[in-house]
Amino acid sequence: MKKRALLLTFRWIPIVTIFALLVSACGQSDVQTKAEPIKVGIVLSDIGLGDQSYSDAAFRGLVKARDEGKIVFEYREITETKTYDAAFNQLVQEKADLIIGLGYMVKDSLEAVAKKNPDRKFLIVDETSELPNVASITFKAEEGSFMAGVVAGLTSRTEQVGFLGGAESPLLKKFEIGYRAGVQSVKPNAKVTATYAGDFGKPELGTKIADDMINQNQIDVIFAAAGLTGVGALQEAQKQHKFAIGVDSDQFFIAEKAVVTSMIKNVDTAIYTVVKGFADHQRKFTEKDMVFGLAEEGIGLAPIRVVTLNPDQQKVMDDLMEKIKSGTLTVPTQ
Repeated sequence: MKKRALLLTFRWIPIVTIFALLVSACGQSDVQTKAEPIKVGIVLSDIGLGDQSYSDAAFRGLVKARDEGKIVFEYREITETKTYDAAFNQLVQEKADLIIGLGYMVKDSLEAVAKKNPDRKFLIVDETSELPNVASITFKAEEGSFMAGVVAGLTSRTEQVGFLGGAESPLLKKFEIGYRAGVQSVKPNAKVTATYAGDFGKPELGTKIADDMINQNQIDVIFAAAGLTGVGALQEAQKQHKFAIGVDSDQFFIAEKAVVTSMIKNVDTAIYTVVKGFADHQRKFTEKDMVFGLAEEGIGLAPIRVVTLNPDQQKVMDDLMEKIKSGTLTVPTQ
């Protein structure tokens, strides 16, 4: 009897072992599936990489998520695809888990593709959508522009300051309105002249507009929210020994004798945060519409350079910044 029982035991060992190995393999497969990076596709703004602000910042955010093993990603530029529709459709065909559209100008194309692909997740930056499969990132750009205006008001000697927008749109109007309010919060009698270039990609146009502002209106501080067009304005301000304020990223290196600060829109931080959350929550967004302002560190100012603020001026800046963060000061948007 003992011999037979022992024999039966040995007969069961291979079966038990095989079962254990199968269970282990299944478990490993599940772990590998969960850990597999999600595939992200992004359609960049019309200027694309090398704009020294918007697209470059978004790209940095995705690179950070990729380097942490959260995602793999592809990008499309309109210089290659010719249309936004083609760019979004290519990313659908590439089976991207998440497709990002950068900028308000892509909304129509993104929504058209999203409607045809209701099982695919989309994310739009600087716009919102009612579609259930489209989430959004927006920024309280007016808050950062207000603080840029405070700096301009404290820096200006002529009390004549300028705003250069790439194109007149609801988004850029928020920049202008916030900037105007910031200037007048510290210099109530200062005049703010706003000009819209109608193009984000022409440095030579920005140069001409800045020259006109300086020589026709005695403007001595220009806030340029105009992509590569704005780069031309920053460089012209330096050439004429005036001051300038950059946008989206720290643009000090573009004109190191002119750029006092930059209104930083932390597109890289926002995209990294949202994409990381999407990956960590099994391809789901924690919120549909995500808003980043000063309090959320989605908006800020680059270090003050070129000029030196005295202690009283610095205190004015710090106090206004804290009031906005706490909600006791609401920056106008219209």
